[in-house]
Amino acid sequence: MKVRARKIEMTPRSRLAHFAVCGAVVVLIWIVFGQTLSYDFVNYDDKTYVYGNSLISAGLSWHGLARAFVDTQTNNWHPLTLVSHIIDCQLYDLKAGGHHFTNVFLHTIAAVLLFFWLRNITSRFWYSVFVTALFAIHPLRVESVAWIAERKDVLSAVFFFLTLGAYVRYAHAHSFGRYLTMSILFACGLMSKPMLVTTPVVLLLLDYWPLNRSQKSEVGGQKSKIRIWLHLVVEKLPLFALSVASSIVALALQVQSPASVGQLPFGWRLQNALVTYVTYIWQMFWPANLAVFYPHPDDRLGLWQVALAAGLLIATTWIVFTLRQNRPYLLVGWLWYLIMLLPVIGIVEVGLQGHADRYTYLPQVGLYIALTWLAGDISASLRYRKEILATVGIGTVIVLSACAWKQTTYWRSSETLWTHTLAVTTDNDVALTNLGTSLMERGQLDNALSYFQSALAIRSRSEHSHYNLSLALIHDSTGNVLARKGRLNDAIAHFRQAIELRPDFPDAHYNLGTALFQKGDLDGAIAQWRTTLSIHPYDAGAHTSLGNALVQKGLLREAVDHYERALQSDPDSILPLNNLAWVISTGPDDSLRNNEIAVQLATKANQLSRESNAVFIRTLAAAYAQAGQFEKAIETARRASEQANAQGVRDLAIQIHQDVDLYEHRTPLRDPNLRNAR
Repeated sequence: MKVRARKIEMTPRSRLAHFAVCGAVVVLIWIVFGQTLSYDFVNYDDKTYVYGNSLISAGLSWHGLARAFVDTQTNNWHPLTLVSHIIDCQLYDLKAGGHHFTNVFLHTIAAVLLFFWLRNITSRFWYSVFVTALFAIHPLRVESVAWIAERKDVLSAVFFFLTLGAYVRYAHAHSFGRYLTMSILFACGLMSKPMLVTTPVVLLLLDYWPLNRSQKSEVGGQKSKIRIWLHLVVEKLPLFALSVASSIVALALQVQSPASVGQLPFGWRLQNALVTYVTYIWQMFWPANLAVFYPHPDDRLGLWQVALAAGLLIATTWIVFTLRQNRPYLLVGWLWYLIMLLPVIGIVEVGLQGHADRYTYLPQVGLYIALTWLAGDISASLRYRKEILATVGIGTVIVLSACAWKQTTYWRSSETLWTHTLAVTTDNDVALTNLGTSLMERGQLDNALSYFQSALAIRSRSEHSHYNLSLALIHDSTGNVLARKGRLNDAIAHFRQAIELRPDFPDAHYNLGTALFQKGDLDGAIAQWRTTLSIHPYDAGAHTSLGNALVQKGLLREAVDHYERALQSDPDSILPLNNLAWVISTGPDDSLRNNEIAVQLATKANQLSRESNAVFIRTLAAAYAQAGQFEKAIETARRASEQANAQGVRDLAIQIHQDVDLYEHRTPLRDPNLRNAR
């Protein structure tokens, strides 16, 4: 027999209260996180996910949407997250404020959904309000909301709470349509962030409390509790299947990634996992000295720390289990926390961090529920219970909001983020490297080199192979700054050390090739770029650089092939667009010519560069001349000459003036530097 879904009757007064609460939560969220709309991207994964990802920055297209479901550039499978970034780039281009707006907006939606779901499933209005407020503005939420690359947290949270809401509807009135809706929402959550793989277990917890499905006749009648629970588990097998599939894909991508890290010894990981469970609880009550990256403690945890953490976890589990009859919310909230954290607690290690604030985003909701309901129960006999709870609750929310607002200010820029991280952590080579990279990009090469050297000193102390990639990254960064300072030999030495540590590190091979190219060692550069492409076949930059070197070797046909491959990987990459157009327009090999394509390529390069580069405009003029459109060639070349003069590039302006003479005589341009060695 089906049971109708419970409906909570709402009077106009209760509707007003709901809207008022939602409005207050929304205002709090935007007071705390709205400041991020004026913030920039940070140099920690934002480049990988947004401004350095050609798939994302190209904006909306059917091709891009399709690629989002097969893209592995981020070493994760979360296509809906990528689609959300693509939409942002379509709307806001690469203006960071727009991307921050979407993060805050999605977090706002998640908080509102949490409130309505919890209110619906428990009928406890003010308890639901307080849990929602904690979720909305706790300082541990800052990383998930203020970090653009963590879009996957806020997006997956929206689908998570939608899934929970759909499950409540299904639990109250079974139907295939409701189950399918819940399953689709859950699949969308997994396609936003695979961390949601534990959701089916959370649903089983909700079956215990507050749904109490094991007691309801429609599930099992007079069947034994074991059979009832077996039925509830079987009911969720399709959801478990989705979780297993998502886990397999996520692990496969992490393992096959060239940037993947080795695993620390299992003992180290287990010890850190136990301590981390307790660390997150401590941070919930005392959210001070929060950082974007916490170094892994390796084997430096004291035995007393591990034993105390294990004891606290076991004791708490035993206590909530013994109290399950009268206070079932304690068992549900505690297990919610333990189980949702399990995929990211570090037993299966991804990354170098010891723990991360972002991992608490959804798991701590379980603790908020347990503690809020407990506070309500133990205060039941107090004389001024409502007044006391209201005062404590409002005070807590105000204090946490102030702390979260302050924590958010550190995300203003890469420099402020990493400077703060160094101030609250020790021996943090990741923070040193990223701060050095930020300074290098701003041209502060000496300061950057100093930070890289400090990072090398810290990371070189560890001989564990787990850190080979991290050490290789620092050597690579050091090589980059030395190359910019003109110290090519020193730079090459660091690139070679990076490759020795991680032969499968494509960036080190690419940068070594660049340094060798600058020294005039074409064969050495070509060899390194070929190695880069053997590791990362779709690297548009490596294809372009290799094409440039092959042009100098006179291997024009092979160079054209690599330019074309670069454009297959990144259709909006300006350099291969221009260089390919130049070679097929001005080169000596008639078999490579395609006049129409050359004009299209050169036109696109100028559109992307907003016609601000005299070299690209000159290429377009040459393409027009080769296509026989000499009037357009003359007009375009003169524009290029004006641009070159305006930019103070006299030699180029003179060359372009000579091009005009050719075009006036109806003669296409041939570049004497282009030769065909074959």
